[in-house]
Amino acid sequence: MTTLWATIIVIGVLVTVHELGHFLAARSVGVRVDRFSIGFPPRLITFTSIDGGWLFRFYFYMRNENKLTWSPIIEKTIGKGNRKGSKTEYCLAIVPLGGYVKMAGIIDESLDENITYAEDELMSKSSLQQAWVMSAGVIMNILLAFVLFTGVAKYMGIPELSDEPVIAQLVPGMPAEANDLQVGDIILEIDNETIDTWTDISTRIHTKPNAPIILKIKRDTEVFDIAINTEYQIAVIEGKVDTLGAIGIIQNYSYRPIGFAEAIKTGSIATANSFGMIIMSLAMLTSGDASIKDIGGPIMIAQLAGETARAGWTALLTFMALISCNLAFINILPIPGLDGGHILIIVIEGLLRRKLTIKTRMVIQQVGMAFLLLLVATVMVTDIGRLFG
Repeated sequence: MTTLWATIIVIGVLVTVHELGHFLAARSVGVRVDRFSIGFPPRLITFTSIDGGWLFRFYFYMRNENKLTWSPIIEKTIGKGNRKGSKTEYCLAIVPLGGYVKMAGIIDESLDENITYAEDELMSKSSLQQAWVMSAGVIMNILLAFVLFTGVAKYMGIPELSDEPVIAQLVPGMPAEANDLQVGDIILEIDNETIDTWTDISTRIHTKPNAPIILKIKRDTEVFDIAINTEYQIAVIEGKVDTLGAIGIIQNYSYRPIGFAEAIKTGSIATANSFGMIIMSLAMLTSGDASIKDIGGPIMIAQLAGETARAGWTALLTFMALISCNLAFINILPIPGLDGGHILIIVIEGLLRRKLTIKTRMVIQQVGMAFLLLLVATVMVTDIGRLFG
């Protein structure tokens, strides 16, 4: 259950914020928005902005000509003076995983080619205005990541690690826990080599993946040896994948309170570092240091959302910030079907000094969608294989 609600919160918030960016940007330049939906169809509750008020609808199954159809079962007009309606339908849908914005005059994943270049359609706007509308979702995701990183930093403070060779936490299921090491144990030696700091511990253990080692432990006034077999963990060091030894122990740390200015600085650095990690991951894929099997999709996101939720709200919000950066980066890639693909077409039209035909745009969009569907299918297969493997 924790995994389910955490996944709904993470994906729902991130996609809704992304689409809210497109919505606000479209309205700011006079583009008509036909629908702003939180969640995916079928619709459950809608409020449509009409002249003189709002039209409220509640949808459910109803019998129509001897068959059940999903239709509005409650419909009511809510008056509000002489206001002029925008005709936008604000929708709360059944599937709570994200949302979407339906703008006038855009060829999106619906492949709707009913474009007339009317004044309130996106196609009729200047190149700069179109680029602003298409990039606004990415901008909102970056801002969200920055706000989350900043908020967590202000609430938690800055972590400061202790270099004392004292075990502060044990990782469940790892060799340290299985061999009865305890929180508070002091590591004096590893394989007869003296240990003075936590750095010494890391140096000794990391160089011995899947190997037997002997720890000399001090617990209260008692000193004794424990033989233990290390496991391994995958780490990225200077852009290269390496296999490090691990036994599942964590050093002590404390949080130093910080002011708002330092929290903003920390949030900015964390946001920039998140994009740095994404770029490094792509470089590793290109160089062969990582493979497509290392890429995670919706199933991995759901698993990690559940794990971080169980670790606490700060862990979940930090994870959400990281995924928000990933969503922003992916969407700005110049691939037809993504926001970056739309911006690429805008740039091409600017260079050609003429609009591409609707037919050409449709072909480009179809090729992009086919590529994205292939990528999604590949990631899903990898996700499923990882889940059962």
